[in-house]
Amino acid sequence: MKIYTKQGDKGETSLLTGKRVPKFHIRIDAYGTVDELNCFIGLLRDQMENELLKDELLIVQHKLFVIGSQLATDRNDLNKLPEISDDDIIFLEESINNMERKLKPLSSFLLPGGHSTVSFCHIARSVCRRAERLAYKVSTEEEINNLIIKYLNRLSDYLFVFARLLAKELQIVEIKCEHKLNK
Repeated sequence: MKIYTKQGDKGETSLLTGKRVPKFHIRIDAYGTVDELNCFIGLLRDQMENELLKDELLIVQHKLFVIGSQLATDRNDLNKLPEISDDDIIFLEESINNMERKLKPLSSFLLPGGHSTVSFCHIARSVCRRAERLAYKVSTEEEINNLIIKYLNRLSDYLFVFARLLAKELQIVEIKCEHKLNK
């Protein structure tokens, strides 16, 4: 299969169903952002030595591929694709709970940074929030599986806690935000 088709040279691309849409279509923006998130999680996974955490991230990457394919497909053709389920969200919640048991309770906002691996995790978290916003925007215009939005919401929480656990494992002091709000 050729990687280039020249079909997109005029600013359109195809959904998985073959339907042609402009490259700025909200679905393209949403699944493109999910793809970007998947790339950052791959980069994060490549930095790690903890095999258990690497395996978790690989599971997440597979789920993001499912989400991307769902966002690239009209709702009436979804029965041909795997879907995100409540079990996928439970997996993230249980993992968050397991990680939090190893961490001190959060007492303030934290600034991203301290180590490149921790920073990659925070970048992934930030991209995840954007993907969530875009998926929600798609849901206001077209029907999608609402578990996609729920999964992305939980995944951003997971990535935040994951960054904290990485900081602990790397013996990096978390940087507390010292900014005070004027009242």
